[in-house]
Amino acid sequence: MEAADYSPDNNPPMANQEEAALSEVRTRPPTTEEAPPERQAWSSEGYPLPPITEKPAEGPIKPNPQREPPVSKSLSQHATHLFSLSYLVFFSIFGTLARLGLQAIDMYPGTPVTLGVLWPNLGGSLLMGLFLEDRNLFREEWGNVPTPSGTNRDPDQAREEAKRHKSVKKTIPLYIGLTTGFCGCFSSFSSFIRDVFLALSNDLADPSAPTIASRNGGYSFMALVAAILITVSLSMGGLMFGAHLALALDPIMPTFPFRVTRHIIDPLFVILGWGCWLGAVFMAIWPPDRHSSDPDVWRGRAVFAIVFAPLGCLMRYYLSLALNTRTPSFPLGTFTANIFGCIIMAMCYDLQRVSGIGAPDATGAASHSVVVSCQVLQGIMEGFCGSVTTVSTWVAELHGLSRRRKAYIYGIVSIAVALGFFVVITGSMRWTIGFVMPAC
Repeated sequence: MEAADYSPDNNPPMANQEEAALSEVRTRPPTTEEAPPERQAWSSEGYPLPPITEKPAEGPIKPNPQREPPVSKSLSQHATHLFSLSYLVFFSIFGTLARLGLQAIDMYPGTPVTLGVLWPNLGGSLLMGLFLEDRNLFREEWGNVPTPSGTNRDPDQAREEAKRHKSVKKTIPLYIGLTTGFCGCFSSFSSFIRDVFLALSNDLADPSAPTIASRNGGYSFMALVAAILITVSLSMGGLMFGAHLALALDPIMPTFPFRVTRHIIDPLFVILGWGCWLGAVFMAIWPPDRHSSDPDVWRGRAVFAIVFAPLGCLMRYYLSLALNTRTPSFPLGTFTANIFGCIIMAMCYDLQRVSGIGAPDATGAASHSVVVSCQVLQGIMEGFCGSVTTVSTWVAELHGLSRRRKAYIYGIVSIAVALGFFVVITGSMRWTIGFVMPAC
């Protein structure tokens, strides 16, 4: 998936059509009986240009003054890329805050499910299925071939239209922000693997329980399998329910106007995205409650997380662009992002529970620097690791692979490798010297 310019007609981006037409003109022998081809061109702003008439001739074709110059096309591509990045920054912050808020209200005394990230993973997967299957929100961006009344649509035409719809939709900045940005950061693969490891090590318990009862290895294995099956099955079910919800809401789903999106919403989010990120950095340096009796509450709960969240989201985005197309049967970009995030999560989880770094010393005292370092580590885990890894995109890829065997291989390898790193990195400390309660 590449950030490309988009047009409001029914076809793919205009640049590809012009190249194909020019190639046809170059290779086709000129005939005197054939009329010069006439095509409709579109500007980088989405406005129609006068029809372009090209006369077949031998040798190189001279540039037509009516055609959009390469500089203008390049500027439009850069603007589209800037819009995509701005949406990713804004929605990564919004998705991270939504995940932290849902985790906070989910962990209560007597909770039947102790997997803190279960509901965010379910919600992110549901929204991902909704956006993937929706055919109305961006209808003016990709177009639609209306079916005459009283006739049935050709199945092959419908499949081709759906395929073109999904391919063009992936180039729309707002769609990239909603799926890769919000859904990807609302769900978290690294937090899911952390909960799986805690279930294995018997550290995942009801917050109201005074103590944790010991258990043997067989029960720990059952807890591990339960944590995996519950999260994967609910996330996959949420993805399918979101797709069904999009079909049910199809008659009433609104459409984003192309010109309003292009000229108002896209530039507005350039300011909102980067402005919110810069404001989060300022709040991390000078928190509003730094002079209160209980300082650093803001930074510990959310601010550090939203400072690191855009970094993780942008890293996942570029890894997907660079690696996912290399092996269609095994999305290498998402796999690399998920595994890398789990490794960083395991390392930060260890450091947060080391005395003098993120935990109090032997006397139980924690200095201000220890508290801040603990909060920074928490922000890296919840912000960077939670955003660079994703469950919603992962289950969408599992569901979208052409063969079930490839989906099982991709899913099992992702969980096994990530959990293996957690066992080696975090388990080596957990089962030797043990954990110390963090200072934040």
